[in-house]
Amino acid sequence: MSLDNVVEDIRDEARARAEEIREDGEQRAEEIIEEAETDAEELLESRKTDVERQVEQEREQALSSAKLEAKQKRLEARRDVLEDVRGQVEEELAALSGDRRETLTRSLLDEAADEFDDDADVVVYGRESDQSLIEDILEEHDGYEFGGTYECLGGVVVESQQSRVRVNNTFDSVLEGVWEDNLKEVSSRLFDQ
Repeated sequence: MSLDNVVEDIRDEARARAEEIREDGEQRAEEIIEEAETDAEELLESRKTDVERQVEQEREQALSSAKLEAKQKRLEARRDVLEDVRGQVEEELAALSGDRRETLTRSLLDEAADEFDDDADVVVYGRESDQSLIEDILEEHDGYEFGGTYECLGGVVVESQQSRVRVNNTFDSVLEGVWEDNLKEVSSRLFDQ
């Protein structure tokens, strides 16, 4: 074998080895590209899922926030209506006159009088415009006198220094009790719950 043949064999072997290395490199490059493309698709799918989840979450939060705001506005509107109704009731109570006002005032005074001893000196306060009515009613009660005005819709505040008892039987206090006891029913009737 000649030297030329040996050189040629080494070159052929080197070319074959180079070709083999090139093919391995190309195959490895294709595998890397496939892996990268698969990773990119998975990442894209993951990001897409994350974005969709975030969008859904934000939509739910916005919807929840809108529902809460609507509920608050509804409650505010109901509170305003209830305040208007109570205001109308107060106006009607303040405007009561004649026999109806006298009957209610007398009844509230008699109820308060039950809290005091018969020999007690009792002072009665009432609405300024009811002074003469209260004084007329007090003529029927020994030891009772009109003590001055009290800011209210009507009725009486009765007190005795001896027993240190004070009874608030004003239209306002009666309305407060009735309002609290019946607020749920009033609300149901007004808003058909």
